[in-house]
Order: sequence, then structure tokens, then C-alpha cells
Amino acid sequence: MGDPDHDLVLQCQQGDPVAFETLVSQHQRMIHSLTFRMTGSAADAEDLAQETFIRAFDQLDTFRGSAKFSTWLYRIAVNICLNWRQSEARRFRLRTACADETITHNPNAENGPAKNGLCEQVQAALLRLPAKQRAAIALTIYDGMNHAEAAQALACSETTVSWRVFAARRKLKRWLTAAGGVR
Repeated sequence: MGDPDHDLVLQCQQGDPVAFETLVSQHQRMIHSLTFRMTGSAADAEDLAQETFIRAFDQLDTFRGSAKFSTWLYRIAVNICLNWRQSEARRFRLRTACADETITHNPNAENGPAKNGLCEQVQAALLRLPAKQRAAIALTIYDGMNHAEAAQALACSETTVSWRVFAARRKLKRWLTAAGGVR
């Protein structure tokens, strides 16, 4: 059973950038589908798929053909997704610890919403958001940036920021309503 990508891979290894573009276009849907299933987020899936192809391009000289190119590419994508998942879990633990410490050490906690648990509910809900939606909310709502400024800070379009804010607000409202914090 031969690898249908064999000739393209050889051309890539000999420095043909058009051959790599062809490989990307042939495998882009497959890799994006995998990264989406691994992350559950279209934005994160797009980033991880792009990272997969960048890593594949950088490591193309290590591909020996003992497996199909698509299998090798899948392995790169899975490893990137697993590393991303570990990083996300680490960041989540750090943010949760920081939020707990901030709430615990807030001298105004007895006089503010933290007393009735609303602050904790909001913080917990924020931490449940995907990182990119959380960043869009933090920049636009908490830091007061407009969508154009947030788009520059997040290196994406204003439309993307708008969509992330919309999706995040919808999730936050649903979660906080279910928790009894918002009506």
C-alpha cells in the first residue's frame, strides 16, 4: 500500500513550496476536524491546525516514509492538541488559585458582592469560558477596550472579537442564571 503523498513529500523535502501548499490543501480539512474534536473550539482548532502544519513543515526532513504522510501528520496534530490540553489545564489551575487568593484577600469582600457569592460565581463562570472568549470579555468589559482595540491586542478581526464577546455573554448568562446568580 503506497502513500499517495509520497511524490509531494519528496518535492517538499527538495524545497518545493508549492508541493507543501498542495499537501496542506489536501489535509487541511482532516487536521482541522481532528483539532476541533480535541478542543471543542473552532478558534482553538484553527490555531492548532495551523501549528500542526508549521511543525510538519519544520520537521519535514525527519519524515522517513515508514508510515503514510497523513498518519505522520495526524500524530503531530494529536501531540500538539495534547500539549495544548495540558497547558490549558495548567493555566486553569493557576487562574483558579489566583482568583481564590484575590477573593480571600479582598479587604472589601464583606461589603461587596463577594459576600453573597456572586463574585465567586462570576469568576467561576469566567474561568469556564474558552481562553479566547475569556480574553475578549476581559479586554472589552473589564478593561474597557472597544472591539477595534481588543482586535489589535488579540491579533484577530473586530468581527471575531464581536462574535467571541457575544458567545461568551450568552454562555455566562446561561451559567449564572442556572447557578441562581443572575435573573
